[in-house]
Amino acid sequence: MARRLLPCLALLALLASPACDRTKTPEPAPAQPSASVVVAKPAETFDAGSLAVAHAAPARVVAIGDLHGDLEATRKVLKLAGAIDEKDAWVGGALVVVQTGDQIDRGDDDRKILDLFDRLAESAKKAGGDVIALVGNHELMNSAFDFRYVTPGAYVAFADMNLQNAAPTVLALDPAQRARAFAFAPGGPYARLLAHRPVVARVGDSIFVHGGVLPKHVRYGLDRINDETRAWLEGRQKDPPKNVMAEDGPVWTRMYSAAPGREECKQLEETLSLLNAKRLVMGHTPQKPGIQPACDKRAWRIDTGLAKFYGGPSQALELRGDDAKVLGAPN
Repeated sequence: MARRLLPCLALLALLASPACDRTKTPEPAPAQPSASVVVAKPAETFDAGSLAVAHAAPARVVAIGDLHGDLEATRKVLKLAGAIDEKDAWVGGALVVVQTGDQIDRGDDDRKILDLFDRLAESAKKAGGDVIALVGNHELMNSAFDFRYVTPGAYVAFADMNLQNAAPTVLALDPAQRARAFAFAPGGPYARLLAHRPVVARVGDSIFVHGGVLPKHVRYGLDRINDETRAWLEGRQKDPPKNVMAEDGPVWTRMYSAAPGREECKQLEETLSLLNAKRLVMGHTPQKPGIQPACDKRAWRIDTGLAKFYGGPSQALELRGDDAKVLGAPN
């Protein structure tokens, strides 16, 4: 993988001007923070088969991959899922939608997408359904002030932020970046919104994550990973969890989403066995020509690059009991 990101403090020196990297090369993974992390739950007492963010198996689940700041594409795939109508109102009833992170960056509409999913989560619960949005690597990059994939329009969208109580680290940035930095800085309004979103979630016998779940993540504790990430985003912990931000962390690894072979599928089988689960569903790595299974359909790669930046197809993965079906046509 390309060079790894610098720690957050060192990033401040690199962010002297607005970032707008619109190349299609994979972003580099961040360096691991050196500070200690808050232990939310001792590993020796962790039940590998449980997740605090877990749902009993609903009749119908639809999983959606990376959205990357494209509101039009987001609406299109939510309609494909049967989740919303033409006015963005929830019409999914008891449907459970899982979106695997990376709602932001690479497009101008990322704030609108974050707000839309926040509203839909409330509406869905009232109707007996749910909307579960995960945090991806791009959400965490923004909270670490890595704005290389932010578009000019996405900076402007946060211009109404009140910077009166902004931290010195925010005010040290280029003026064009300050409002977005204030919003996503740990403890900021959009970081607190993200804090309610898990890194890993379980719905029935399926595990959902942005990048992947490795056996060592399960042994460390998926509840711990969720809790520690939440603590950082809320500003209660100084640094992001090292095992989340690592190159092989759950929001960064491409072990199963790139081109998994026998060894990678063996690791997946161990992961699912530890979790007593049937499948892992992930985004992060655009698939061509569309959604792709791997490892005897124990892994589902659902990032189709549906945003305008990539030009991929509008697709989603529907789960009904043991059946998995791809909604929408490939390119």
